[in-house]
Formats: sequence, structure tokens, C-alpha cells
Amino acid sequence: MPQQSSPEAVEGRLRANALGTGGIAFLVLAAVAPLTGMVVIAGLGIALGNGGGMPASFLIAGVVLLLFGVGYARMSRYVSNAGGFYAYLTAALGRPAGLSGAFVALAGYNCFVAGAVGTSGALTGGVVNRVFHLDLPWEVWAGLSVAAVFLLSRRGVDVSAKVLAVSLILEVSILVVFDVAVLVQSGYSFSALSPAVVTSGSIGLGLLFAATCFIGFEATALFSEEARDPNRSVPRATYIAVIAIGVFAAVTSLALVSSIGVENAKSVAQEHLAAGDLLLATSQDVLGTALTDVMQLLLVVSLFAALLALHNSASRYVYALARDGVLPKALGRTVSGTPRNASAAQIGFATVVAAIFAVLGLDPVAFLTSSMTGFGTLAILVLQAMASIAVVVFFRQRRDPHWWSTFIAPGLGGAGLIAVIVLAVLNFPTMAGSDAAWIGLLPWLLPVLIVAGLLFAAYLRRRRPETYAALGPEVH
Repeated sequence: MPQQSSPEAVEGRLRANALGTGGIAFLVLAAVAPLTGMVVIAGLGIALGNGGGMPASFLIAGVVLLLFGVGYARMSRYVSNAGGFYAYLTAALGRPAGLSGAFVALAGYNCFVAGAVGTSGALTGGVVNRVFHLDLPWEVWAGLSVAAVFLLSRRGVDVSAKVLAVSLILEVSILVVFDVAVLVQSGYSFSALSPAVVTSGSIGLGLLFAATCFIGFEATALFSEEARDPNRSVPRATYIAVIAIGVFAAVTSLALVSSIGVENAKSVAQEHLAAGDLLLATSQDVLGTALTDVMQLLLVVSLFAALLALHNSASRYVYALARDGVLPKALGRTVSGTPRNASAAQIGFATVVAAIFAVLGLDPVAFLTSSMTGFGTLAILVLQAMASIAVVVFFRQRRDPHWWSTFIAPGLGGAGLIAVIVLAVLNFPTMAGSDAAWIGLLPWLLPVLIVAGLLFAAYLRRRRPETYAALGPEVH
């Protein structure tokens, strides 16, 4: 049996052989934050979407994203680069499209992390202050989360993967306990999957909220340079992530609507909409006070894990663009195979954004989380749709004979994603959870970023031709 390579650190490059399939899967599944998704997003989907039909919404969204993942995973065998969407778009559609995608990715992921700082600070403060009878402001808890992320990220992605693996196991375990308890006590009501229930209410909003529960799985490709055998580990991690999220979210939401009643699930969820505690309130009835307190503490763990995982993803975009000369070269340097400068810049940006909201006295959830996370979600959905097009073009240019994985699946996935994007734009205030006028204007930043990318590409081509010529990944 051949010996596995140990992680290698090469000056100026990310640490090779640091992650296997499991490590990558834990990194992206932690970014998805299953417990947070079930506490926050599932409740919103049931209340504002298709009520008791929400489990089917998760399954439908899972199928769409699995179709996208088929082409995405196949292309990862040809493009191994920390630039993710930027690398894929450049390889398939050219440097101007790649830079447009890079600008969207840079803004989307960095805003997402800023929003996660607010979410982590606010909800961690709410839970810990209540459980331990403290009275500390959200800024303290946000600061502690940021400091922990900064220190862990400097230790390397393999250390983050281990921390996230423990966090993920803990948060999934409490949800499994809830799922089993509902099954034993009352059983599951499979009428939730009937066409009449699935299409009740607003199935469009149900699908939109379901799709947001998957945001983060696409980061598998970002870790390809640090993966052991990326040709296998990245595709495997992609499939594991999508299937695990879809099945787990469907089962847990089925347990939730079965417990509160499929027919009146929407009205019950609406009663808990303001507090955002549908799952926690139901857990109180199903599991009792002690285990619900554990669930609340694990919600804190879930929030921190999501922040750490999203930071790792965002910092690799900063690193890849700096290495290619788009951002300052200093951000493309590594120490022991870790992009410490990019990491520090990324978490610094997120902290400054959160601090601005704090200084202005704006509520972290109603304003910081809603604006930054809402915009980040939409940006990533747009990138996924762009990547679907890139996959089809890339393999048609190569006249690849595998039509299912290179044309049909990514084409159908892209069409589904475009439908979700339209729903997201039309219902952006609802998705973001705020009716503030300026938050409703945030989607207009996306075309601005795309045009800015095209203009910057033209600038590089004319004024810095060497940098322009070097943009993009090596294609195998």
C-alpha cells in the first residue's frame, strides 16, 4: 500500500496534500451550517414559502444543484486552482469574463463573511447571555469569534478542517436526535410530499429559501491546490456535500412539519417568524428543556463553524487574485503554505464592515446580516449560473463525448439556477429579511461588478499586458 504524501509547504504556494475528501467535505458542509440552516432558513421557508411542503423544496433544490455539481465536479479534473469560479470562467469564457466573475466572487464571499460576523455575534450573544445569565453586547461576541477565526486560519487549512469536523458532527448529532425523537413519538407525515401540499403557498419562495441552504458547497474547488489527488477528492467532496445537505435538510424539515402538523405548519411557523425560533420551540416539546439548551449552545458552534469555513473560502479568492496580479502581490504570499496575508486582509475587511454597522447603532441581524448575507447569497447564485455556462462551453470547445456530464446536466442545473436567481431578485427584501429601501437596491451591484470586471480586463490588456496574459489557471 503506497504511503500518502505529507503536507508540503512551498514558498509562495498553498500547502499541497493538506486535505483529503473528508477534509474538503467538512470545510464546505460547515460553511453550509446545517443547524443554523434548520433553525433560521427552514423556519422562513415554512412561514413564507410552501408551508408543510418545504421538505420537497429541499429535495427539488438538491436535484438542481446536483445537476450543476455534475459538470462542476467534472471540470475540476481539468482546472485545479484556488480561484474557484474565477478560474473556471477564465478557462472557459476568457479573461474578461473571468475577471467579472472574480469581482462578483470577491464582493459576494467577503460580504457573506461580514454578514456572518454579525450573525455570529448577535445569535451567540443571545444564546450565551441567556443560558449563562450574562449581559454582554453583540460586538463582544463578534470580536471573540473574529479573533478565534484569525488565530485558527493562521494554523493552516488542515487545522481548520479538524475543528470544523468536530463542530459539524456535534451540530448534526443534535438534529439527528430531534429527527429520531419525532419518528419515535409521532412518526413522519409523508403527506408533506404530496403535490397538493408541495405546490401550496408560495413554492417559488420555498425553493429560494431551500437553495440558500446549499450556499457554500461550491467551495470544494477552492481547495483543489491543497487537496490530495484533487481529480478524485474534489468531485467526491462535491457530490457528498450536495447529497448530504439535500437529504439531511429534507428529513429534518419533514420531522419538523410532521411534529407541528403538515396542514397548519405555515400558520404555526408564521407565529414564530419574528422570534425565528420555530425549531427551538418545537424541540422544547419534543426533546425537553435540557436537550433544547444543548441545541442552542450547538447553534453557537454552528455559527462559528460557518464563519471559519466561509473565511477560508473568501481568503482563497483574495490569495488567487493577488497571485495573478489583480490584487496587491503582498496578499499572494504564503507562510508555511498558508495564505496568511490574504486571510488577515479578508477577516480585517469583514471586521471593519461589522464595526461600521456597530458604530452607526444598526441592529446586527436586521441590517448587517440581512444586507451582507442577502447580497452574498445572490452573488454566489449568480456565480453558480455563470459556472454552469462555463462548463458547457469548456467541454463543447473540447468536443467532449460525455454529453450527460458536460452538457445536459450542467445545462439543466444552470436553467434551474437562473430561475432561482430571478426569484431571488424579485423577492430580495424577503430573502434578506428586511424591507429597508437601500437593501432592496443591493442586487443592482451585481451588474456594476460585472461591468467593472470587463473594464478592468480592458485596462490590464492595454496597460499591463504581462499581467493580463498570465491571468487564469493551467488547464490539464
